Amino acid sequence: QVQLVESGGGLVQAGDSLRLSCAASGRTSSSYAMGWFRQAPGKEREFVAAIERSGSYSYYADSVKGRFTISRDNTKNTVSLQMNSLKPEDTAVYFCAADPVNSVYYTTYNYWGQGTQVTVSS
Repeated sequence: QVQLVESGGGLVQAGDSLRLSCAASGRTSSSYAMGWFRQAPGKEREFVAAIERSGSYSYYADSVKGRFTISRDNTKNTVSLQMNSLKPEDTAVYFCAADPVNSVYYTTYNYWGQGTQVTVSS
């Protein structure tokens, strides 16, 4: 079991940057692939980025590629999402997720944080 807590959300203007963090407790995070997903009002939860257990490989949704960077520090049991050049369409609740299996599908992930709101004004 692993527990996840996100932080770092907020209200920013278009073009600004934010850094989200996810702290994992319980079983060490190096046992899990980690992902970030987001959900806007009235929309399905969508994949944003994921990183495999060692941190050597990461992958991104096309909508955020080149703007967002996922990273992890297994010594601190944390995973981060650096978001640059934010757009109003990035507005959503962002969730951290963990699972032993690498995946871009939210249905794969068994462990979730409570989410953190990111709002980007135009």
